[in-house]
Amino acid sequence: MSYTLGVDIGTFETKGVLVDAGGGIVATATRAHKMLVPRPGWAEHRADEDWWGDFVFVTRALLAQSGIDPKAIAAVAASAIGPCMLPVDAAGAPLMNGVLYGVDTRALAEVAELTDRIGEARIMQVCGNALTSQSVGPKILWLARTHPELFARTAKVLTSTSYVTWKLTGEHVIDHYTAANFSPLYDVNKLAWTDALAGDIIDLARLPRLAWSTDIAGSVTAAAAAETGLAVGTPVTVGTIDAAAEAVSVGVQSPGEMMMMYGSTIFIIQVTSDPVRDARLWYAPWLFPGMHASMAGLATSGTLTHWFRDQLARDADFAALAAEAEASPKGAKGLLCLPYFSGERTPIYDPMARGAFFGLNLTHTRGDMFRAAIEGVAAGTAHVLETYAEVGASPRRVLAVGGGVKNAVWMQATSDLSGEAQIVCEKTVGASYGDAFLAAVAVGHAIAEEITEWNPVARVVSPEPVEAYKRQYPLFKALYLATKDIAHDLGAGDAV
Repeated sequence: MSYTLGVDIGTFETKGVLVDAGGGIVATATRAHKMLVPRPGWAEHRADEDWWGDFVFVTRALLAQSGIDPKAIAAVAASAIGPCMLPVDAAGAPLMNGVLYGVDTRALAEVAELTDRIGEARIMQVCGNALTSQSVGPKILWLARTHPELFARTAKVLTSTSYVTWKLTGEHVIDHYTAANFSPLYDVNKLAWTDALAGDIIDLARLPRLAWSTDIAGSVTAAAAAETGLAVGTPVTVGTIDAAAEAVSVGVQSPGEMMMMYGSTIFIIQVTSDPVRDARLWYAPWLFPGMHASMAGLATSGTLTHWFRDQLARDADFAALAAEAEASPKGAKGLLCLPYFSGERTPIYDPMARGAFFGLNLTHTRGDMFRAAIEGVAAGTAHVLETYAEVGASPRRVLAVGGGVKNAVWMQATSDLSGEAQIVCEKTVGASYGDAFLAAVAVGHAIAEEITEWNPVARVVSPEPVEAYKRQYPLFKALYLATKDIAHDLGAGDAV
């Protein structure tokens, strides 16, 4: 019997899974970490502690729990939050904390400058994406301008997955799906790094080598083996961003199939036969040559529920809060929540947007507020799906995954507001399970179509007509527009 091991590093937690040749779960392990917010608009992780330290911890836990000989592991794959920015020196040591994906808005000035200098149309033509807080290129420019001495010591700019892969193999490599987020430094038409749009950002030699997710990046080194307990020489895949691995884990593989990931943020991936080019969405080559992906993501989803519990419900756990929300009627008695507590990504691309509860009166309870927060995230998700419909890319199937699928209120509100049924598979482990499957594909132990055998459908959440939502969803969108200028004025004083 051979096994594959997958590890995924998320915003708040790292998960690992060890599976057998048929996709059966042999062992799982988790480790929590925190997202650091040193200043408004900033979001960071510690690369050695939160990325590599977690990988080592969960890998050793999987080996100890299973009792399996490390030599029986055929391949290892990792995924992680992305796109991130991590400068490392010539020895591979991180020079600062890892700068996170679109929730980190520190490079807004660089986004605006590059967009103005290059032109929106040209950026879309070459990169397939508008420049936003999700883009890594402006963050590299921010680094060069604000920390020139540190930038001068930067030998490579990595992202979260590529750092873990380097620690395992000594190879600097990144997959095409992740690289597409490095706009304006990646040409989606040529599948190559480019300095044609902004040659002043960074020497392309300081970026990782490009490859496909299931390519073998290298093998576990002696040093990595000593830390992780893995066998020297174990093949390691190139890996990818967590959301892509999560999509794989539930069987997203054909055009029209969409993943809805319920995590710290809502993240959406739809596989398409042709590129979908729209400034309100993201584009990337998919994990396999010749396939495409159209993505979207909210900025604050599960993170908002964590904030609510930590600040307003310290006496309750999530199960108790969910029960309180379920006791509140759909529509939360007329209470609206704008979930833009970290600004917003798609489809409005407004990093200066702010969160709000609107319509409060003295009859509202904590349960009503928690339901309103959940429904606010669901309404933001419906807004994204409305955008897909507007560009002619409505999904054929929606497969839901992530920790949030256990929250019945959240799942049902999302289906009710969007009008989309959601399929939930038997295994909801998430990205780490997708990593283990991709590792099996990489070494020829599985083919892509076999994921539906590894993880069959368990249930379907169907939409229901809700009069309160029919009335309140248009008001949700109107509330953002009505308060947009106020939010921007309030945010003007924030240090970014």
